[in-house]
Amino acid sequence: MKNTLSLATLMLALSLATIVSLPLSHAEDKPADVPPTKAALAVTVASPQTQDWNSTITASGALTAWQEAIIASEISGLKITDVLVDVGTEVKKGQELAKLSQASVKADVAQAQARLDEARANATRARSLKTSGALPAQQIDQYLTGEAVAQAALEAQQIRLAQTRILAPDDGVIAARTATLGAVVQTGTELFRMVRQNKLEWRAEIAGRDASRIQPGQQAHLTLPGGESVSGEVRMVSPTLDPNTRNAIVYISLPSDSPAKAGMFAEGAILTGSAKAMTLPQSAVILRDGNYYVFEIGTENKVAQRQVKVGRTAQGQTEITDGVDASARVVVTGGGFLNDGDTVEITPLPNPPPQGVREQDAPSAPTSSLPSPPAGEGSGMGGNSGDKS
Repeated sequence: MKNTLSLATLMLALSLATIVSLPLSHAEDKPADVPPTKAALAVTVASPQTQDWNSTITASGALTAWQEAIIASEISGLKITDVLVDVGTEVKKGQELAKLSQASVKADVAQAQARLDEARANATRARSLKTSGALPAQQIDQYLTGEAVAQAALEAQQIRLAQTRILAPDDGVIAARTATLGAVVQTGTELFRMVRQNKLEWRAEIAGRDASRIQPGQQAHLTLPGGESVSGEVRMVSPTLDPNTRNAIVYISLPSDSPAKAGMFAEGAILTGSAKAMTLPQSAVILRDGNYYVFEIGTENKVAQRQVKVGRTAQGQTEITDGVDASARVVVTGGGFLNDGDTVEITPLPNPPPQGVREQDAPSAPTSSLPSPPAGEGSGMGGNSGDKS
C-alpha cells in the first residue's frame, strides 16, 4: 500500500512538471518579432515639360551718353556776361546758353559798315563813268574790288557778333558746365558739355565668342543699381574685340524716359532668340556632393536616384539637358529626404495651376530648397511652367 501511494505521488509530480513546461516550450518555438515597415514618405510628382525658353547672353557694362556735344567758344578775348543754363537743364537746338561781351564787336561792325558805305559810293561812281572813259579801267576795277572787300569785312564782323551768343547745337540736356560769369574766353575754350537728344546707351561687355549671335534690333533687359528694370534695343556690335580681354562691346539704346543715368553700371541679358527646353520644377532637382539628382518613381512606388545635367533656371523651373526623358515621373516635393530605393506615397499637388498659367501666378506649394547652380549652369530666361500630375 505504501509503495502504491509513492508511485501515485511520483506520477502526479511528473504530470505537473509536464504541464508547467509546455508554455515555455511554445515560447521558445515562437519566431522573433519582425521589425515594423518604414512608413512611406508622402511626395508629389510631375513629368518633364517641353517649353519655349528665350536664349540669352548675360552682360554687364557702363551706361554712357549716346553722343556728347562739346560747346566751346569760337571767339577769343571776350568775357562772359551771362550764363543762362546749368547742369541738368534740357535745351532745344538754337537755344541761347551764354552771352559774351558785345561792345567791342559791335564797334567793329559799325566801322566795317562805314567802310562798306564808302566803297559802295566809289563803286557806284565808277560804274557811271565806265562808259564815258573819264576813269581808267584799272581804277574802276579797284573801286569795284574795294566794294567787294568791304562787303566781306562787314560779314566777317557780323559773324563775330553772332559768335558772342553761345547756342545749343542740338536738343539735349546739359551734362557739364565750365562757363563762369566774368571769365575771359579763348578760341576753343569748353563752356558746356551736352548729352545729345538726352539719349543714353548701355555699353554691354560680352565674351567675343558670343558676338556673332547678336544682331541689331534684338531686345535687351538690364537692371540698374537701384533695382529698376529697363529694356533697350541693340544698336550695333563693336567690329573689333578688346586686345586684352578678348571681349566685345554691344551698344544698346535706352529710352529717353528711363531712370538710367550716365555713369551707372548695370547687369542684364541680351535676348538672342528662343529654343525648346525640357524643364522640371526647381524643387525636383537635388544638389548632393556637387552633382544634381532627381528621384524617378518606379514600380511599387519605389524611387530611383538619377543624376542629371541642368541648364538654365528661371521662374521656378530648371532646364534638364540629360539624365531623364519626358515620360519619367519625378518627385517634386520631399526629394531632399529620400534615398535610392525608398518607397513613397504619391499625393496630388495642392491647387495645380491650369495649363498656360506661369508658376509665379499660381499658388505656391511647399518645396525643398535648391542651391543656386554654378555659374554657366543656372542663368537664363524661363517660360510657362508645365502641368504637374
